[in-house]
Amino acid sequence: MGIIAWILIGLFAGLIAKALMPGKDPGGCIITIIIGIVGGLLGGWLGKVIFGVDSIDGFFSLSTWVAAIVGSVIVLLIYRMIAGQRSR
Repeated sequence: MGIIAWILIGLFAGLIAKALMPGKDPGGCIITIIIGIVGGLLGGWLGKVIFGVDSIDGFFSLSTWVAAIVGSVIVLLIYRMIAGQRSR
């Protein structure tokens, strides 16, 4: 996949993760894209380590989107814990 595909997957996976976990988040569109891209990488790595599958197959593959969304939710949880501690 190209860099444009990673950015699009990151944007949509980050938006879906934020929709699944409503709440006040610092950061805008760029932070959402970064959370989604890092989440996609994390989800792909976890899929390979835990299940032994190549979960990053292509842009239109369901496993790619599931891995990116699950990874984005995990990254968003970590981001909220770190950002929440800074604001105190």
